[in-house]
Amino acid sequence: MLFEADQRGKSPIAVLEDRKTRGDAGANPYTAELVIGVVEHLTRIDALLLESSVDWSVERMPAVDRAVLRLAIYELLWSSAVPDAVAIDEAVELSKALSTDESPGFVNGVLGRVVVLKRDLDLSESEPS
Repeated sequence: MLFEADQRGKSPIAVLEDRKTRGDAGANPYTAELVIGVVEHLTRIDALLLESSVDWSVERMPAVDRAVLRLAIYELLWSSAVPDAVAIDEAVELSKALSTDESPGFVNGVLGRVVVLKRDLDLSESEPS
């Protein structure tokens, strides 16, 4: 849904609501939690993404990689449902299946840097409205 929203120029929440309206089984409560979580923390996620990716702007990243990384960073920092190693592995596997040949290494490297930064982050501060 994050990728679809990016490609269609729509809000991820609007894509989620469209899918719920159509009765899409993919619009389940856990998926909704992830999409909403990414949207709520997007400014912080993109700042960490920029800080953790060497010589890549967020806009320059392949759209699939950007969506996968945003989701994984949300899981790493704000979701206790998935252990860090599992979130990284799932992100790498998604990038292998859906993106470029270079993407798995890129995704793994970026998320590895986020995990290193994680212990020093103050995640309690509120997001800008």
